[in-house]
Amino acid sequence: MTTSSSGFTPLGWTKRILVQPSTLLPLAAVLAAVTIGGVVILAMGVAPGKALAAFSTGAFGSPYAIAVSINRAVIFALIGLGFILANRANLTNVGGEGQIAVGGIAATAVALYGGVDGFGFGLAIILPMLAATVSGAVWGGIAGLLRVRAGTNEVISTLLLSFIAIWLVYWCVQSEDLLRQPMTTSATLPESAEIPISTQLPLLTGDYSSPVTVGLPIALILALIGAVVLRSSRFGFNLRVVGLNSVAAARAGIAQRSTIVWALTIAGAFGGLAGAIMLLGEQYSLKTGFSSGYGFDGLVVGLLARGSVVGVLAGALLFGFLRSGGIGMEMGAAVPSAVVSVIQGLIVVFVAGAAFWLDRKEKAR
Repeated sequence: MTTSSSGFTPLGWTKRILVQPSTLLPLAAVLAAVTIGGVVILAMGVAPGKALAAFSTGAFGSPYAIAVSINRAVIFALIGLGFILANRANLTNVGGEGQIAVGGIAATAVALYGGVDGFGFGLAIILPMLAATVSGAVWGGIAGLLRVRAGTNEVISTLLLSFIAIWLVYWCVQSEDLLRQPMTTSATLPESAEIPISTQLPLLTGDYSSPVTVGLPIALILALIGAVVLRSSRFGFNLRVVGLNSVAAARAGIAQRSTIVWALTIAGAFGGLAGAIMLLGEQYSLKTGFSSGYGFDGLVVGLLARGSVVGVLAGALLFGFLRSGGIGMEMGAAVPSAVVSVIQGLIVVFVAGAAFWLDRKEKAR
């Protein structure tokens, strides 16, 4: 083991990283929440071994289960990335669910009626994804404009915009003048027609026994770009200054209003893209409730990450496998999947409580 004159050793550096509160805090929150979840399952009269086996089967039991968990993690990661980017400017984007919804509407409309079926060079997929990204950006940008023009708190505006978007999905799939498939019988479901095969996201494996889509490399590339932007770009610096001290930002000549609008716009773009990946890579038709609460789970991932891109990726994987395992427990051990929602909520409570305690401890020094 080599040691520099400053006393640096690779092992010592690793230990310092691992014992940092920012590293231990989410881990401790997850362990505590899972422990309480286990107690709840035991109180329901379900053998812990049976519940754990069903959870493992649902999350890791087959290549298909793993692939589905990864695909879910991709959606959570995109929402989480948008959340931490906005949060760097001290903004809280809770509108991921609505941004997914408008992204799904736009992707469906372009895939079905945009004339892209058969376009070469991947345009049949790229154009619906681009439309969804722009739609999500507009939805987030509305909240940004409301914040800088009317002083509306972005938590309220993004949340209420989500309700509007969810009802827009309902309207689109109920009206044949919009996106509802033609009714051939009274049993025809209120949903859009299935998108053409040429607009569906290709699989990395090429095999539906392990259907990981190209959404995974897209999310990883965007995570890398996001990390560089937040750490090394002028825009990332502006976000941080605006978030930490608006007076200092004004004196430094930073355009705070445009920075706020852009932060929420980009966060919305991530959500819109997530909606496109869900629609083009998994569901293939727009239906009521297609977003499945992914926007709120992605919000929790962003909270858990505490501003770290690596934390977003780790949290997204955790929640992707948690959701799949919860479905497995419900099917294999008769444990309501809501137990997983309880665990997720406890994680947020523990992280928020511990962060508040750490902040007070720091201020007391």
